[in-house]
Amino acid sequence: MPSKVSHESTEDYLETILILQKRNHVVRSIDIVNEMNFSKPSISIAMKKLREQGLVEMDQNGHISLLPPGREIAERIYARHELLTKVLNAIGVEEPVASDEACRIEHVIDDDTYNKINAFYEKFMKEQA
Repeated sequence: MPSKVSHESTEDYLETILILQKRNHVVRSIDIVNEMNFSKPSISIAMKKLREQGLVEMDQNGHISLLPPGREIAERIYARHELLTKVLNAIGVEEPVASDEACRIEHVIDDDTYNKINAFYEKFMKEQA
């Protein structure tokens, strides 16, 4: 059985790949190295494990893309990050603290709690308009 990258780091890698795809359209290992400030060997090992888990694939040019299960995880985490950052900003937390805090919260928050925060934020924004 292939070894696994931790749950939180898996989500971070997948979210980073999604962000880089949105920004650059193509993602290479060096892009992930630069974005996450990790070493090349660390990223290489992580990408190998994510490929073994069926979450990403790499083509012959070294371009990394998310497979459907990886994209699903990445989009869920990215949406959580975006909402939690907005909520923290709305209550007065400054950037980049809001983004850093959202990154930690996004991995541990329960789906029900996330959904309630989302509903609260939508209601709050309507009231502000």
